[in-house]
Amino acid sequence: MSTFLGMPRRPPRSPYGTGNLRGERPFPEAAHDELGNGQLRHNLGRATRTIRAKRLDVTGEVPDWEALRDAGSAIKTDTMNRLPELLEQLEAKVTEHGGTVHWARDGAEANEIVARLVEATGSSEVIKVKSMATQEIGLNEHLASVGITPHETDLAELIVQLAHDKPSHILVPAIHRNRDEIRQIFLDRIPGADPELDNDPGRLAAVARAYLREKFMTTKVAVSGANFAVAETGTLAVVESEGNGRMCLTLPDTLITVMGIEKVLPRHQDLEVFLQLLPRSSTGERMNPYTSLWTGVTPGDGPQEFHLILLDNGRTAALADAVGRAALNCIRCSACLNVCPVYERTGGHAYGSTYPGPIGAVLTPQLAGMHATEGDPNSSLPYASSLCGACFDACPVKIDIPSLLVELRHQHTEQTGATPEKLAMKAAAAVMRRTRLYTGAQKAAGLGRIVADRDGTISRLPPPFTGWSDSRDTPAPPRQTFRDWYASAEGRAALRTAADEHDRPHREDER
Repeated sequence: MSTFLGMPRRPPRSPYGTGNLRGERPFPEAAHDELGNGQLRHNLGRATRTIRAKRLDVTGEVPDWEALRDAGSAIKTDTMNRLPELLEQLEAKVTEHGGTVHWARDGAEANEIVARLVEATGSSEVIKVKSMATQEIGLNEHLASVGITPHETDLAELIVQLAHDKPSHILVPAIHRNRDEIRQIFLDRIPGADPELDNDPGRLAAVARAYLREKFMTTKVAVSGANFAVAETGTLAVVESEGNGRMCLTLPDTLITVMGIEKVLPRHQDLEVFLQLLPRSSTGERMNPYTSLWTGVTPGDGPQEFHLILLDNGRTAALADAVGRAALNCIRCSACLNVCPVYERTGGHAYGSTYPGPIGAVLTPQLAGMHATEGDPNSSLPYASSLCGACFDACPVKIDIPSLLVELRHQHTEQTGATPEKLAMKAAAAVMRRTRLYTGAQKAAGLGRIVADRDGTISRLPPPFTGWSDSRDTPAPPRQTFRDWYASAEGRAALRTAADEHDRPHREDER
């Protein structure tokens, strides 16, 4: 156990064995393509606006919401501060109740353990509860490569799997699909689907239900993640909205749970806090329709063989970062995605990782690492943010995501040395220190009006500024600089008026 947390046999943040944590392209390049997809932006905008409104309604009705956020933050911080002892306690309790605990240093090791356990049962299929951890390590792809067929049972995950697609959201993996697209996927991929199927949500759900029911009744092995694990009792928890998780956790003979080591909580009472924070922040519900808790194995009831795989996959390295370790407090609610203006316009695929959005821009570089190499996809993720702070306001455990993004940008800059941003700031400082040079630069910038479009913007800048204009327009320089306006009669009159307005309350008080 102690050697596991120290990771002595492998360097921190290895780029290998991280499954779906490394994208193929840098974020700016991928986002540029996604921004051109009008249907995607429409789907995302509609869905995120709906979820935001629901979240605000149900959090606003809780009088102690901020106190709950404080409590959640404190519990997670305490957990990270004594993670080794809590994991040892969890292992002991799970074992005491008939379960078996396995430790996986990375995704490759976790995948091998799952495949070996499934093969030992003689099954060639598994049913799966929605799980970010198994998506993170690429478990489905690994199982398929060794002849084991995984069946996703969450409706949105099923849609993604049938379409040979990738999830675009932590909570709603198929958020980028509309009902017409889902109808066509079902017609193309589900055997026996009624050719007259329309896009009514109830009918679409009924088709998926009939397809999955056969899998639930015949598959003997299930794989799940876990929202929480309680060190005090060895209890694990999965929360969901459809009931598919309950079917997977109770019907099969064997249950295999893959859980990131940061999901542990010290006490059973801590669930009181998180079972209020999570549903309100994620689905905009007062409580999850299905909350499943299990402790080890119960003879004659539910799976008779239970395995818990505790996954590191870069978490120990993140824990060692005094600043970045706060990202491990994340409870995967996706509230930050739903308020992020960048995510709303680009969608999750642009991030190239299991974890999209603001928390993904922090968590993915923390788990898989950033490398000072040309075109490394993860090194661009901390820049995929406007730093508006909406994610911090929405986070139920008060992770200061903007500050973490700034810190990761700082780390990347230190690794790479000279960057275009640093050179630009040095050049700007040199110009601003010299009055004549600054005045000349202002006059030269005024020439930009010549290439401006009729709407007063410049859509294309010359090198080396093309990276800026590839995804945004630049306002044309004004005809009159501030310094010229300040020196004019009009400017002096305006400043005198502003000064009078500012001083008026003080003069009235003196009277």
